[in-house]
Amino acid sequence: MHDPRRRRLLFRANHRGTRENDILLGGYVTARIATFSEPDLAALEAILDLPDPVLADWLTGRAPIPDNNPMLRAIREAALG
Repeated sequence: MHDPRRRRLLFRANHRGTRENDILLGGYVTARIATFSEPDLAALEAILDLPDPVLADWLTGRAPIPDNNPMLRAIREAALG
């Protein structure tokens, strides 16, 4: 079982409010949450605080991802293959 922080982040990643983000973000986090380092968890928390429309645009490639966000890039690469 994951620690409370990881459980909370996993829940938030899978219950964004939009099905598209649930699938893209939730699938990535579900598969990798156990291996995330403390900096990874902090980066994920920042991503989860983003508004759904902005996050969806970045994850689907409709808008460019800011240069300083390697976790967001990794999520998009995993989602788009």
